[in-house]
Amino acid sequence: MPFEYVPNYYDFPREFRGYGENPPDFKWPNNAKIVINFVLNYEEGAENTIENGDPSSEQYIWELPYVPHAGKRSYDCESEFEYGSRAGVWRILRLFKKHGYKFTTFAVGKAFELLPDVPAAIKREGHEIASHCYRWWDYSKLSPEEEKKIIIKNMESLKATTGEYPKGWYYARLSQHSRRLVYDVHQELGAPLLWMADAYADDLPYWQPVPRTTDAMLMVPYSYDCNDARFHQPTGWSSTDGFYKHIQYAFDTLYAEGCEGTPKMMTVALHARVVAKPGRFQALVKFMDYIKEKEGVWVATREEISEHFMKVNPWVPPATPLAYGPEKP
Repeated sequence: MPFEYVPNYYDFPREFRGYGENPPDFKWPNNAKIVINFVLNYEEGAENTIENGDPSSEQYIWELPYVPHAGKRSYDCESEFEYGSRAGVWRILRLFKKHGYKFTTFAVGKAFELLPDVPAAIKREGHEIASHCYRWWDYSKLSPEEEKKIIIKNMESLKATTGEYPKGWYYARLSQHSRRLVYDVHQELGAPLLWMADAYADDLPYWQPVPRTTDAMLMVPYSYDCNDARFHQPTGWSSTDGFYKHIQYAFDTLYAEGCEGTPKMMTVALHARVVAKPGRFQALVKFMDYIKEKEGVWVATREEISEHFMKVNPWVPPATPLAYGPEKP
């Protein structure tokens, strides 16, 4: 007998149609043919380690992803993450300053607390700071009550280290409750929520109606494929040139579509301990030089993209709330 799933309060319905056969032109500023958002994931020191009270060391996105050490510290793993804070983040900041580009930071609250120099430098250079939650964890096993406390903790943490609440969110290892919990917490705190990025469904931002309300959240899709994390995945790259060619080809495809009248958005995802390693860094250098030669390229933060999108395609509330799942328990 097939399993019958009953939606709960935290659920959102799936939507397959999207923009359909003929995507709209959302008129990027200056008639840009493509918008590129660079994302710096900053997680250093907020990963799994027993020093943070976790049961084991981290196993994801570092050079030697062995089975994590249960109940023991892993100095090799910890030092890989420390590379990001000691060297990698500064190399990336220098490159972006050279080109005059701004990136979006997916900031883990605890990582910012451990080295306030980093959020200070990111703010000084005018880059966007968004939430990557308080710890770089898998949130799928937490109860809604436990997770909500962590969301609030990170809101307050980032406000303390940056001076304001984050306006955008990306989890990565989110739970089935995360999307609604983030929306609810922002509502309760009276803090603007411009966008969420835990979505991979399109090459354009799109509105996600919030069940049992006439409101919506703006989803600004992220990318797992144009992402340096794939250097540390079996299906990823074994060479710097592999990463460079992939993001170049992605750019070429979307740029051509923009030239044909349907401009899109591209995300390039970075980690300070991955692409900023000397042997990989030239991929990012080459890509920036490549796009610099093209006309009609808008490099923007997610906040800039969201604000533009909301102006040209504002949410129009429906007459009645979206009916999906029960009311709040």
